[in-house]
Amino acid sequence: MEKSGFFHSVRLDEDKCMGCTNCIKRCPTGAIRVRRGKAYIISERCIDCGECIRICPHHAKYAEKYSFDELQKYKYRIALPAPTLYGQFNNLDDTDYVLTALKKLGFDDVFEVSKGAEIVSEATRAELSHSGRKKPVISSACPAVVRLIRVRFPNLIENVLDFNPPMEEAARLARERAVKNTGYRKSDIGIFFITPCTAKITAIKQPICNNGSNVDGVFGIKDIYPSLLHEMENTEKTEPLRDSGIIGVSWASSGGEASALLTDRYLAADGIENVIKVLEEIEDEKLSDLDFIELNACPGGCVGGPLTVENPYVAKARIQHLRKYMPVSCNHLDIKSVPRYMRWDNPLKELPVMRLSDDMGEALQKMGEMKRIENSLPGLDCGTCGAPSCSDLAEDIVRGKASIEDCVFFSRENTDKNNYIPIPAPFRKTEKNE
Repeated sequence: MEKSGFFHSVRLDEDKCMGCTNCIKRCPTGAIRVRRGKAYIISERCIDCGECIRICPHHAKYAEKYSFDELQKYKYRIALPAPTLYGQFNNLDDTDYVLTALKKLGFDDVFEVSKGAEIVSEATRAELSHSGRKKPVISSACPAVVRLIRVRFPNLIENVLDFNPPMEEAARLARERAVKNTGYRKSDIGIFFITPCTAKITAIKQPICNNGSNVDGVFGIKDIYPSLLHEMENTEKTEPLRDSGIIGVSWASSGGEASALLTDRYLAADGIENVIKVLEEIEDEKLSDLDFIELNACPGGCVGGPLTVENPYVAKARIQHLRKYMPVSCNHLDIKSVPRYMRWDNPLKELPVMRLSDDMGEALQKMGEMKRIENSLPGLDCGTCGAPSCSDLAEDIVRGKASIEDCVFFSRENTDKNNYIPIPAPFRKTEKNE
């Protein structure tokens, strides 16, 4: 990991890294390179989507973990389970089993994130009713998507909904309730989110648009799952803890947030490649007839997060089964307009890490040099140079981070004519097929 002011929950274990280049192909912001046989992450480009964790066959990428010892720092401890957690268990027909088991693990109380989701859904409906909003409105619930937009699609920043995600709203309400019920100070109360993804860990440790997070700690679903399952299997009597309905729990899978808006003028997409395609369509003004865009970096939505244990489509089916036992919604805003505390503290701003230079003339000069270098490369996008594509290698060369000799085919063609292995004509870049 490059040294910088950026915190990242995605980490690299160099001892396990084999330099296989699988990760560089899947990174949506081109944040990974392989040099000297090891991968490294360009910190300012990483959006913590967790794709590299998902794809690495050697398990060299991993998420930062919190120790359960963190619970001991607080007098009163509250678990914030994401609705995705409910889809991890087979034959579950009552979420109170999950919530009761969390308390048996050492938490004093539980507060469902799906409660916060229902309130955010109602606030979004109120926001969309205002004619002044730029359409389509893009959901800000997925922190990886928000980070992707500020890095690769800064022209769409104005479209992003400036609301805190359900996790933050749930944490705020949980702390307020605990203070009222226990008399403890806010600082005595620890709020711990049970997360399906790495991006939310980063959103807690280093929020983009807020001065801080309402959440004090976080545990990955896959880390807490074995202990939680054991407690569930030994739970005969549950506490009546459930306090959310279909709208809140549906946020776990793609389309759940958008369907709660009670309109058909929406689009929901999941999987980082599909998200990028939709954002490109918005930039091209091809989706201006829609009111709302829900985007999830993980396949299937949060049920496909890299810190889950169950197949996302199986988890989605289980949540659909659970919903038939639930009311539509249990939580509502007390007022019709959106309160200020539900919005970001600061506006979303571009992170210009893709720019070659802040000076327009110099940037155009470097772009021309990039094009010239790219045209001299074979165009195979094979990744053997350690960059995702020939275009990325050309950019690295212009930035002074690589050499054209890193391309094995260029090296053979220019330094070892006798042993050069020709590249088939269809894969060569020429004036004709550029």
